Amino acid sequence: MRTSLLVGVVLASVAAGGASAQVQGVNLNGPWICVANCLGGQGSSAFITQYGTQLNVINDAGQPSAGWVEYPGRIWIANAWQGAVYSPDGMTIQFDKGTIWQRPPVAPPARRRR
Repeated sequence: MRTSLLVGVVLASVAAGGASAQVQGVNLNGPWICVANCLGGQGSSAFITQYGTQLNVINDAGQPSAGWVEYPGRIWIANAWQGAVYSPDGMTIQFDKGTIWQRPPVAPPARRRR
């Protein structure tokens, strides 16, 4: 009886772990540029560090906050007291109050000269 109960608990925890891995979805790590309704002015920088579903966010005004992925496609930022949706490709975040962040352009690799 104890063995079957233990097996049930282990299987339930493995299933929950798999579900939480799916929730994280897109990788939001890295720099962002504010392009609309910016607290720090248009073109100001923001940064997200993501650990699974947990987020550390520094907004475009330089204010830090904790956040998390509520469900795939949606995050919540605690200190801002607002949510946001992110694009499926992870290139744009649009906050509930209208602020929009985009990934900064990536420079092409430098050409090697011979």
